[in-house]
Amino acid sequence: MGLGMDDRFNTIAGWTLFGGIVALGLSSLSGHYFLADKEHRPEKMGYVIEGVEAEAGEGAAVAEPIANRLAKADVAKGEATFAKCKACHTVAQGGANGIGPNLWAIVGMAQAQGHGGFAYSDGLKAKGGKWDFASLDEWLTSPAKYATGTKMSFAGITDAQQRADVILYLNAQGSNLPLPAAEAAAAPAAGEAPAADASAAAPEASAAAE
Repeated sequence: MGLGMDDRFNTIAGWTLFGGIVALGLSSLSGHYFLADKEHRPEKMGYVIEGVEAEAGEGAAVAEPIANRLAKADVAKGEATFAKCKACHTVAQGGANGIGPNLWAIVGMAQAQGHGGFAYSDGLKAKGGKWDFASLDEWLTSPAKYATGTKMSFAGITDAQQRADVILYLNAQGSNLPLPAAEAAAAPAAGEAPAADASAAAPEASAAAE
């Protein structure tokens, strides 16, 4: 009876020792696997969430010059995007100011001037200059960054081409300023195909704004 108990104890102890050796081996293999896998990890982890600005230097794309984006912008798309702005702004000639100022003929107008009767923030008044294509692009990217203390609570339009569409639409509402000439694309690196010349579309976009 005692001998049987010893045999059973030895068997259990043996299996326990074997299990420990197997676990130790798996742990070692797992460590080697993940260590090696770091060499093959993707350059960009996770997913980009639409509407959220990427941190500087981490997946942030440099937008094309505004002149190039305007050359391929679409007035109808700009009008569709501007629909969300109508809760605060009117754009018709002689339209009343709302939560935000009337935007008729805004392109080329002096900043913080408008059509009178609207109380602009001190931050915007301090900017000076006119609402040209570049300043509107910067403003629509992030009003809060453009003018500290602005009353405009809109976070901004993160899509660079959408901003160009909206600016082209605004230009067609009483301003009709000539579009800036598209900038030549940078010379492609060795082995890269040359980019399409955006300036070819400029006459068509310019005609749409008139």
